[in-house]
Amino acid sequence: MAKTPAQGPLTGVRVVELAGIGPGPFAAMLLADLGADVVRVDRPGGPGLAIDPAFDVTNRNKRSVIIDLKAADGPARVLDLAARADVLIEGYRPGVAERLGVGPEDCRARNPRLVYGRMTGWGQDGPLAPRAGHDIGYIAVTGALGMIGAPDRPPPAPANLLGDYAGGSLYLVVGVLAALHHARATGIGQTVDAAIVDGTAHLSAMIHGMLAAGGWQDHRGANLLDGGCPYYGTYETADGGYMAVGALEPQFYEEFLTLLGIEGHTGTRRDFARWGELREAVTARFRSRTREEWTAVFEGSDACVAPVLTLREAPGHPHLAARGTFTDHDGITQPAPAPRFSATPTAVRTGPARPGADTADVARDWDVPDLTKGLE
Repeated sequence: MAKTPAQGPLTGVRVVELAGIGPGPFAAMLLADLGADVVRVDRPGGPGLAIDPAFDVTNRNKRSVIIDLKAADGPARVLDLAARADVLIEGYRPGVAERLGVGPEDCRARNPRLVYGRMTGWGQDGPLAPRAGHDIGYIAVTGALGMIGAPDRPPPAPANLLGDYAGGSLYLVVGVLAALHHARATGIGQTVDAAIVDGTAHLSAMIHGMLAAGGWQDHRGANLLDGGCPYYGTYETADGGYMAVGALEPQFYEEFLTLLGIEGHTGTRRDFARWGELREAVTARFRSRTREEWTAVFEGSDACVAPVLTLREAPGHPHLAARGTFTDHDGITQPAPAPRFSATPTAVRTGPARPGADTADVARDWDVPDLTKGLE
């Protein structure tokens, strides 16, 4: 049997991405990393909040064409692509794609099998659906933001990882792949409504179960996993660095106490009244040595302690380096594709797509000659 080409399990799947910012491009990057042929439809002038296209890693493994959807022939060119695609992803506010003539019904009139993925913060319906928003607002109303941080300080903004990418992009990709499976089995496409508020709320399913069971208090810094527990949190070291502790199970907790060098706290693990005392002891010990020294102390142990690294430090961590968790491509250090596949390995095949650079190739490969009109 011939070896499967080393381009990922989605090799042969065609995806149209209507350019946007944030979770849409990241979702399309993940599909591209998995081997899909992703064609990004960039608008003239590019999207807002854009960085130099040469460094926009979320556009790796893609190809780009430029289409002006406000031009008379713009929608027709997108529909030509949709007619030949398996998936289309857009991140406009509800109703915008329809007004532009590239909404779900327009596209599926040309291609009934098409999976039409919609990425928004608030969703396609509901009182806030037409309103603007960003990650921090979406995670705020779901209760997720309110779980993060110290109880006597405002909740910190967790970059845009929790809402945009975890609650948004990943749920869009799961939805698109599920709908693609259905389309291939039945010949019927459908619309996937991926709202960041829905995905982020879904991420908190376990916490809601604990809340209902009385095992979670509905305020910050009072629970096992939110920093309230002294053996699950972060501590400053002598040099201003930090160590992360997650010694939850009894055997890991005992190893943690032994290596940290504090005595008399075996019974403190489940004695909430003594958690303050334990936290003071742990804090004092960590402040007695540098982050590097503590890293050496806990190396090779099951104490569940790790150094808190910066973005630039992370690729050099021995475990991540051994696994190739990060890779270098075109001079940019970046996370390698994930997850990993035994039969259809993935890779960073190309650097960030430059807007419009692949128009001629896409026109040929997808048999859409009108894409090159005006470029001759």
